[in-house]
Amino acid sequence: MKPFAILALAATALTLTACGDNLVAAKPLNVVSGHIVMGATPDRPAVGYFRVQGGPQPVQLVAVTADLAQRVEMHESVKENGVVTMKPLLRADVPAKGELVFKQGGKHLMIWGINGAAVRAGKLPMAFVFTNNNNERILFDMVIKPAEGGEGAMDHGAMDHGTEKAAPDAAKK
Repeated sequence: MKPFAILALAATALTLTACGDNLVAAKPLNVVSGHIVMGATPDRPAVGYFRVQGGPQPVQLVAVTADLAQRVEMHESVKENGVVTMKPLLRADVPAKGELVFKQGGKHLMIWGINGAAVRAGKLPMAFVFTNNNNERILFDMVIKPAEGGEGAMDHGAMDHGTEKAAPDAAKK
């Protein structure tokens, strides 16, 4: 074989190898962790926390649904004039190669009427809907935990989620 042909084959092989590395390195959009904390009493909504790992393109989370719950809403806790206010979220940004985190004291899910069978099983299958690929849905089983107690627990049931204002005595806790 001629030296030029060998050099050309080596360069082609290196180029293809580099392309393969880039394809493997691009992580897909994914829900990577999450859990639900039940309300203190059955009439109180549960709250959901999770983490989404962004893929190669920025997207938005536009809904979270669960067939075994009566209602699921995305909310955000914000403090305005010393009062904790709950605001519904219509969408949440997931940056490319970044992450979206729903956590206590910030963005979170409010979940009403979780089916008893899901509670007994300890998990609630949920669908996360994004604005890519014709509203891609990612299924993820959220682990269900019992109600949290103690000093740092937030009582979402005492907050008025419909009018976006916190109950006066909830802000004092």
